[in-house]
Amino acid sequence: MKKFIIIFLVALLIMSGVRNNFKKNQSIRIPDSAIRFRVLANSNSPRDQKIKEDVKNKMQEELYNLLKNSKNINEARGLIKNNMNNFDSLLSNEMKDVNYSYKIDYGMHEFPEKVYKGITYDAGMYESLLVTLGSGKGDNWWCVLFPPLCLLEAEETTETSEVEYKSFIKELIEKYF
Repeated sequence: MKKFIIIFLVALLIMSGVRNNFKKNQSIRIPDSAIRFRVLANSNSPRDQKIKEDVKNKMQEELYNLLKNSKNINEARGLIKNNMNNFDSLLSNEMKDVNYSYKIDYGMHEFPEKVYKGITYDAGMYESLLVTLGSGKGDNWWCVLFPPLCLLEAEETTETSEVEYKSFIKELIEKYF
């Protein structure tokens, strides 16, 4: 009986690995009904990357508070457009000690192909809120604002400090039985 259980668990692990490899080769096009948020760093220097992270965190928090109750893309668009001056004020305050400028724009912007967690996101023109810091030549950060994928991430990181423990074996049993 023990041999059967061990063989069964090994088979499940192998099938899980094959399934994960299958997912890794997917290519995804963000739907037209999505709005992205992107921050381009001035350069790849540690200082400029830190500034990008700080700006991203401030903007993400502001966007979460603004969009958390939006019901559809048109409502989200309206909220973003109507708050561009607020975003500009927030960025002005965040960038007051930085020796280069910034630009914030809402519209259609070019995005390069991106591989994240084994999934390829296609390059293309996407509706987005774009913050360019300085020359915008550094690494960028982006996420999907609507539906609020990155906003959910912001909520999770700001509202909880509890550690959640999971059992891989328990998840396998629950998944397949």
